[in-house]
Amino acid sequence: MSNDPSSNDKKYDLEERTAKFGEDIVKYCNDLPRNDITRPLINQLVKCGTAVGANYCEADDAESKADFKHKIGLCKKESRECNHFLRMFLVAVPEMKERTQKLWTEAKELNLIFNSIYKKLK
Repeated sequence: MSNDPSSNDKKYDLEERTAKFGEDIVKYCNDLPRNDITRPLINQLVKCGTAVGANYCEADDAESKADFKHKIGLCKKESRECNHFLRMFLVAVPEMKERTQKLWTEAKELNLIFNSIYKKLK
């Protein structure tokens, strides 16, 4: 797929990027060990990690500028919440540090993107 000239555009396609992030969160959570600590964290991370893309899709189909701003605000909040839960996983499952940090970085980048969009809206 690296020979596909449009593959570089995927990084800037927010619908695709947020969907991929949600997929990566689901795969990550499937690989986490289950115990009394991780079960509630997994539940929360799946919810916020998949909500980023769902809310972006809703923003893309917003009925008004105010609706768009509200949905982008939700994307911003959900991506930040992902950062929080991923931070908890760094402590709860230190053996998955590398994967956790990669997801944390992507959540942070998405949060910065949504913050930028939100601030530009009047």
